Amino acid sequence: MSLSRTFLFTPGNHARRVEKALASDADAAILDLEDAVAASEKIATRALVIEALQRRRATRGFVRINALDTDFALGDLEAVVVRGVDGIVLPKLESVEQLYTADWIIGQLERGRGLAPSALEIMPIVETGAGFAAIDALTRHAARATRRVRRFSFGAGDFCLDMNLEWTRDEIELQPYRSALVLASRAAGLEPPIDTVWVRLDDADGMDTSAQRARGLGFQGKLCIHPAQVEPANRAFSPGADEVRRAHAVVDAFAQAEAQGNASVRLDGDFIDYPLAYRAQRVIDKAEQIAARNAAH
Repeated sequence: MSLSRTFLFTPGNHARRVEKALASDADAAILDLEDAVAASEKIATRALVIEALQRRRATRGFVRINALDTDFALGDLEAVVVRGVDGIVLPKLESVEQLYTADWIIGQLERGRGLAPSALEIMPIVETGAGFAAIDALTRHAARATRRVRRFSFGAGDFCLDMNLEWTRDEIELQPYRSALVLASRAAGLEPPIDTVWVRLDDADGMDTSAQRARGLGFQGKLCIHPAQVEPANRAFSPGADEVRRAHAVVDAFAQAEAQGNASVRLDGDFIDYPLAYRAQRVIDKAEQIAARNAAH
């Protein structure tokens, strides 16, 4: 599973911002053709995005196309399914038919251009009431019918607009939908999803809380809209030094108990059994993955 703590959006038609995003500490950059680009510039921006993703970069490169029910979507896909693009972000996914359509078009373009099958990922964003009403079917078919979708993501801005919800600082109105997306992803065998952006750029404490809340609910990462959000989001979705030390102690103690024929052990007053040992190993694996990413970066 690739490291996916942070996905940093940047307008595809702003060369300097694109350059910064692709050189950032984000695990992936998303070069936008949708909301961040004016309609008059969408077509011209396609070439700029592809040119940027052909250059040397420090992070994975995704492109967010326009929604499939717009006049731009097909042209976007025809432009961006090329070598150098790691994935397509598919906004406002609402139906299994839309998912199949995107997968089929990308597959045809890959074959015609000599790319490996499923070379490009699809990361859908669920951001409407219709999308959440179909979330079980969407995740189930994504897992069974295409190898492109590894994880879903949540877009609260458009979702709150669609549902007439007030997006408050404590985000309590989002919790049922966040949990529904995490549960549906797990039931389908997909990776944990990516949480929504935090739009209050002058509220760093709120960003920290939102990221920690999302991690606690089972998300593996967060969408970001400003480079300053990358470090706190990376930190929120990374195990801390104390957590890693504790995980090593748990794994070591459980291994000794298991070698003696026991399936549980007490460690500093805590009862450790297989689920806790597995969870500790997961922490160690992620810490090692982060260390390797930092060394390479």
